[in-house]
Amino acid sequence: MSDVLVLEKLEKCYNRGKPNEITVLKGVNLTIPKGQVTALVAPSGAGKSTLLHIAGLLDTPDSGRVVLEGEDLSRARDAKRTAARREKLGFVYQFHHLLPEFSATENIVLPQLANGVSRGDAQARAADLLGRVGLTSRADHRPSALSGGEQQRVAFCRALANGPSLLLADEPTGNLDPATSDTVFDVLMDLVRETGLSALIATHNMALAAEMDRVLRLDGGALTEG
Repeated sequence: MSDVLVLEKLEKCYNRGKPNEITVLKGVNLTIPKGQVTALVAPSGAGKSTLLHIAGLLDTPDSGRVVLEGEDLSRARDAKRTAARREKLGFVYQFHHLLPEFSATENIVLPQLANGVSRGDAQARAADLLGRVGLTSRADHRPSALSGGEQQRVAFCRALANGPSLLLADEPTGNLDPATSDTVFDVLMDLVRETGLSALIATHNMALAAEMDRVLRLDGGALTEG
């Protein structure tokens, strides 16, 4: 399998050189092959969001490399990083962050339009994705008319709208009750498996982590297996 994401010797420190300096990442190395779903488990404040932000080109490391599909984007210009995020990465957060004034379909169409897809093709893609997560009948509803689980399923569809090669998810079921969390997580895993997507999913839920291909722990700024 080819590698979708390679992180090499990442270092990240906040308040560098000050008495309250905090080192969040210490020489972190991570390789995610195509099609692998990796769980990232970490205690609160351990730096998992920082790691995801760096992997997602939303932040830069103090040192080290971020290689996405063979291209080193660690120090790329903003325009190139933005294009890579739009075309190659999908993001899911603990809260859905859907645009409240738009329907479920429109929330999935908009990122495609920004990527140069025609409206007709974008709407067809949105309909297909909503069908996969069982929300065809809710396609015209705005987020406020959807349940928490439905909102998050729409967020999954939006993340996959542009056909990314890597999904980055930060506690994607953290705001849901246990029963809904399990159901929504199953939907996410089905989507990932169907599309052959690679994924790095941060979670506190060890039962969910165990369902993924690999479990990594981040603690004390270092990554360890299992």
